[in-house]
Amino acid sequence: MLKSKNKILMLVIIFVLIVSSMTGCKSKSGNTSSSIDGEKMIRILNTEDPSTGDPQKLTDTYLIALNVFDCLVDAATVEEGKSEIVPRLAEKWDVSDDGLKYTFYLRKNVKFHNGEELKADDVLFSFDRMLDPKTQALNTDFLDMIAGAKERMEGKIDVVSGIKVIDDYTVEITLEKPFAPFIANLAAPPCSIFNRKATTEAGEEFGLVPEKTIGTGPFIFKEWKLNEQFVMVANCDYFRGAPKLDGIIVKIVPDAETIRIMFETDEIDVFDVDNARSQYEAFKNSDKWKDQIVSGSKAGTYYYCLNQSIKPLDDVRIRKAIQMGIDRKTILDKLYSGEGRLVHGIIPPGVLGFNYDLQEIPYDPTKAKELISEAGYPNGFEMELAMTTDSPSTLKINEAVQAMLGDIGIDVKITQMDSASYFGIRAQGELPSYYNVWMADYNDPDNFFYTFFSEKNTFARSFCYNNSEVHGKIEEVRAMTDQDQRMKLYQELEKTIVHEDAAWIPLFSLNKIFIVQPRVKNLKVSWNGWGDMPYYNVEIVE
Repeated sequence: MLKSKNKILMLVIIFVLIVSSMTGCKSKSGNTSSSIDGEKMIRILNTEDPSTGDPQKLTDTYLIALNVFDCLVDAATVEEGKSEIVPRLAEKWDVSDDGLKYTFYLRKNVKFHNGEELKADDVLFSFDRMLDPKTQALNTDFLDMIAGAKERMEGKIDVVSGIKVIDDYTVEITLEKPFAPFIANLAAPPCSIFNRKATTEAGEEFGLVPEKTIGTGPFIFKEWKLNEQFVMVANCDYFRGAPKLDGIIVKIVPDAETIRIMFETDEIDVFDVDNARSQYEAFKNSDKWKDQIVSGSKAGTYYYCLNQSIKPLDDVRIRKAIQMGIDRKTILDKLYSGEGRLVHGIIPPGVLGFNYDLQEIPYDPTKAKELISEAGYPNGFEMELAMTTDSPSTLKINEAVQAMLGDIGIDVKITQMDSASYFGIRAQGELPSYYNVWMADYNDPDNFFYTFFSEKNTFARSFCYNNSEVHGKIEEVRAMTDQDQRMKLYQELEKTIVHEDAAWIPLFSLNKIFIVQPRVKNLKVSWNGWGDMPYYNVEIVE
């Protein structure tokens, strides 16, 4: 009997050792995080440092947020370009019949990196912090449908009234009016949950000082050396189980040629093609690397905005002429190796409501010239195209468009400026025109329509589009609960905005492409095709 028990005990010990060796957290004398010099550190890179690790003060660069923090729910990739909402910090939730009240039941024994247990008060704190005008959050539209949010953002009340702590593990959120994609909203990184105590004590250093940037996520923010690298290490006490990596080293490398060399010499493990698009063809045609390509579709639209408060862009004929004067297929093929698809509307492939039958926008320079002449500019006109100085890829596409529009009589002047000036002028609605991309934060058309075409002057809506009927319908569709009717109305709005008003010039949706070292396993493109992704399930196998 004793021998039998000893044999069972030995098998259990062997099993535990095998399992622990598969994760990034081996026995470390009670430590809750992996070592910064662990054997299974994945090496990736960014072309620049993020401005902060605080997701409430970002509109992109969510790598830290996706690995250091968790949300109440998550958008899990079920297949390429598709997602479903799954529980994360909330193990379940109820929605009232009228669609106004959401009750979330939190998991117990979830620990923040400082050892404190997650409580409902942390949820209240996190969401109220976003709406607090002192925070100066860039993404209040994720939560502005909550009852009392408007008053909180205007500083009229001290705490948002629509969020109530029922007990330590139950929080109730009441909306001002029904909002169908509310749960999807909560899966976006800006809705990450923070620890009240740690975040309050950190003050302005939250998101900037690693040890003061506390979450519940699978990785702990460990180090940040500006212009060199930042590091996240495995959280061995993560409530879903320790990650398989020891951590993530993110090197800052702005030069595309240097990025390629570093990858080929095994200094980095993951090559994000978006960081060095000019180097992709060499890898694509290489026998060594062609089988190491990981790709998937992006739930995003690349587009041009035209400021309708500036002449002659206030004339719909001019806007339609510009739409027809850009050879989008040539740009896609020559600058992006054809890795994507043309889009003719606002909703990209992979997002609910994408219209496969939407009328195409033709490339028709002859018709474009006719419209320009008809609008009173037979000799053409000048047009300014603004951009930041730190984006070579944007300059390339702007120069291509400059040449194409020159062929139809539009003299395009490309104006480059520093980021602070660019975004400041853009926020005031004074940029004449610009190129950009919007990647879905959550899987619903609302993320595009409300962000860009609502009457509310959001951070992104900065091209002075004024159509009161469209504004009204966007507010109407947000409150609808019938999903089929919602999608039908969004597709009607899409036709009005793009094909009738020519308020947007959609170009294409690109593929997301990574090239990985052979030792990297289980790296998959997220449903939205972001370069920033959670690394929880990624492995290093030597």
